[in-house]
Amino acid sequence: MPKRPLGAQISHMLKARGVDVIFGIPGVHNVEMYRGIEEAGITHVLARHEQGAGFMADGYARASGNPGVAYVITGPGLCNAMTPMGQAYSDSVPVLVISSCLDETASYKGQLHQMKDQEGAAATVCDWSHEAYTADAAYQLIDRAFSEFKTARPRTKHIQVPIALAGSEADAAPAPQNWSGAEALDVGKVSDVASRLASAKRPLFVFGGGAKHASDEARAVLAKTSAASFVTYAGRGVVDPSDPLTYGATLARPSSADVIATADLVIAVGTELSEVDLWRRDLGHVCDLARVDIDPMVLGDLHRNDVQVLSDAKSFLAALDAQLAEQTSEWTAAEVAKSREIWRNETDSERPGIVAICDALREAMPDDAMYFSDMTQFAYVGKEVWDMERPGHWHHPSGFGTLGYALPAAIGGAMARRGKPTVCIAGDYGFQYTVQELGAAVEMGLGFPILLWDNAKLKEIEDSMVRSQIAPNAVTAYNPDFLALAKAYGCLAVEPASLSELTTETLKAFDADRPTLIRMTPALAG
Repeated sequence: MPKRPLGAQISHMLKARGVDVIFGIPGVHNVEMYRGIEEAGITHVLARHEQGAGFMADGYARASGNPGVAYVITGPGLCNAMTPMGQAYSDSVPVLVISSCLDETASYKGQLHQMKDQEGAAATVCDWSHEAYTADAAYQLIDRAFSEFKTARPRTKHIQVPIALAGSEADAAPAPQNWSGAEALDVGKVSDVASRLASAKRPLFVFGGGAKHASDEARAVLAKTSAASFVTYAGRGVVDPSDPLTYGATLARPSSADVIATADLVIAVGTELSEVDLWRRDLGHVCDLARVDIDPMVLGDLHRNDVQVLSDAKSFLAALDAQLAEQTSEWTAAEVAKSREIWRNETDSERPGIVAICDALREAMPDDAMYFSDMTQFAYVGKEVWDMERPGHWHHPSGFGTLGYALPAAIGGAMARRGKPTVCIAGDYGFQYTVQELGAAVEMGLGFPILLWDNAKLKEIEDSMVRSQIAPNAVTAYNPDFLALAKAYGCLAVEPASLSELTTETLKAFDADRPTLIRMTPALAG
């Protein structure tokens, strides 16, 4: 390829590394990054706000398994994208944000979009943030990002390119590399875990989102050992929901600690066992705990780990299965079913009516539907009672816990899975953080349902205030006419009067050429 502006060369480089879609907003500072996008054969999705672009890249990455890429401008553009950068970092999502930056800031003040330390600001919410001072440096940083996405725990990276450099003539980027280099699995540690399993009477597995690519292996090990299991919210679908010995995604139930205390061996695979997994500090085990993770930091965290295995879930579980013999355990289907019934009733009591709506929707949904949810009570209930048949098909902003995630993430997910069913689940308050991205969804012709839970308040916060004996304050806001607002953006919009009508309208939405906003209120559950 002949010399051409660096921005164009970067577009071709990204295409050669498998990037088909870029999410972003062009501006005077990053315009050179847009020079080669169409020529390279990359689709660009025009977000209405940089926060939306970042969440779209996140959703695309989660849905496709490939890195999501976002282009933003200097200063406010990058600042607007820092919330989704933090979300992708905390949830281990491979997102690459490429921004422009000023050529010189030490002696020249008062420039457009100027920040004191743009590179440093971005570094607070991502794995690393670096400026490329030369074309070769830009290429090396991009390849470093893609290499780490594949061989290490995937987390947000940020590269900033000076304005003048982006427009300067540059040689073509090097050819793509075949990245590898994952550490060899310690067979001795696998044998240690296998030996402990063989002597355990009540073995218990906990599977997290890091095990989503190892569902077959996980199910094989569970079948061979008769072990009980929990999954984190991100790990739903790793275990067959019809397995009579799975407790499902109920770790957040306080009394799950009592169940875990009855195990004589716990093996946690691909999970941080974080606050947003447990909603308590301790797992609750009083037995040995084996941890399996690709992140060394997880293996040395606050939980008492008796065995630490640095490995991806798939490699470990396959090796473990090869060393196991058939065995039975003392877990019974009856005790598991009893706990699950109690916890389901607790969930329904805490947030009345939502369980019935979830049940109706789950029965009607296509098998391969993929869900993107926001911080809303409907999602909180759904994550516990909506069993998933396959892993990696419900995405939620767990770690950073941001509002406004669902709609733009669903747009990114729908772009990654054209022709396959995508579902957006949002609450009335959080939806308004990124409602403007309806325009982007209409532009791209994306047909998916937006299940909008409208209880006309910040109900979760109100409940928290009441539990704390605080008079509810600042939890009720004036809402727009959501149906009219959606139609103003060119979307379809309905408000079902019954659960059967809800399921009918949801299924119709998959066949539309634009999003359908479906307003749900507490009255829907009767």
